Amino acid sequence: MSVTQQQVLEKLAGVTSPRGVALTNANVLSPITVSDGKVFFSINVDAAEARAWESVRAQAENAVRAIPGVTVAMIALTAERKPGTASPPPHRHAGGGVAPASTHRPPQGGVSPMSRQAEIPGIAAVIAVASGKGGVGKSTTALNLALGLRDLGLRVGLLDADIYGPSVPRLTGIREKPALNDDRKMIPISRFGLSIMSIGFLVEEDTAMIWRGPMVMSAITQMLRDVAWGTLDVLVVDMPPGTGDAQLTLAQNVPLKGAIIISTPQDLSLIDARRGLAMFRKVNVPVLGIVENMSYFQCPHCGTRSDIFGHGGARHEAERLGVPFLGEIPLHMAIRTTSDSGNPVVDSEPDGPHAAIYRAIGAKVRDQLRGVIAAA
Repeated sequence: MSVTQQQVLEKLAGVTSPRGVALTNANVLSPITVSDGKVFFSINVDAAEARAWESVRAQAENAVRAIPGVTVAMIALTAERKPGTASPPPHRHAGGGVAPASTHRPPQGGVSPMSRQAEIPGIAAVIAVASGKGGVGKSTTALNLALGLRDLGLRVGLLDADIYGPSVPRLTGIREKPALNDDRKMIPISRFGLSIMSIGFLVEEDTAMIWRGPMVMSAITQMLRDVAWGTLDVLVVDMPPGTGDAQLTLAQNVPLKGAIIISTPQDLSLIDARRGLAMFRKVNVPVLGIVENMSYFQCPHCGTRSDIFGHGGARHEAERLGVPFLGEIPLHMAIRTTSDSGNPVVDSEPDGPHAAIYRAIGAKVRDQLRGVIAAA
């Protein structure tokens, strides 16, 4: 059954704002996107009223999900400060000037963002694969790492949380859409022995995801909580590059058991890798280690090795920062071609040298998670 924008608006007309105004008349709705049973929009309110609007957002989401034919509803609450509204002034001590940081205290009754963390039922360990910048082969590494963990006998899932540039549909060759179970949770796609979910399964490949931070946060939360993951030893999360809303959303929603930083050997990549590592440490997420991707190139014809981006930078950085160095992955045609064709190298060439590298990295990750997995 085809869902229309008009149906969505009719449902939203029955939801009222905190002041009793119909949502459709409250001048808070962003443009509504309806595509193949999936509905996306945001509710934009003043930051001072955000708490009062959260229940309205939940009511709107429930109303839209009740429309026959709707498979996914992602509705975010965007809270912005009105122009000209000043931030609260910094606290000043009796002698004048700003009080030293040591005297700052959180507001009485304040709630830490980390207090929202909750385990995902059935999943022993959630780990993030991240990078400080794009173009370092993070998604390819995340997928092949997941397959390496699978080969070690673990039950593994893969969540593609790169909202703006989801790569997993192309890397896995998956074109189908996830179905819903009786609880209206999305059922992950099963491929290569993995349970896989991606925002790319819900939107067309050439669709521009022009979403503000709250929409990104809402989408990631839904893909964590509204997916029937089943029983998994490890859920590998392919993060978007950078240190923004997506990373903080994941850290605040789920007690991550660790993060893996992907970098190339060159200095520019390592600078950004440092930022990513610092961010995870700041939110108390253990760093499982650093992987040096595109570490070197070995000519398939003459065997000559070339360090195109330099070599060993990630290893030295890991030693300097006191985190494990998990391994180096070469820049090789086989990894690129199998990724482009949707047949990842660990699965399509299981006895090859590259599959062995990914499995070795997976073994180091498994060993660090052994206590968590055994306790589940």
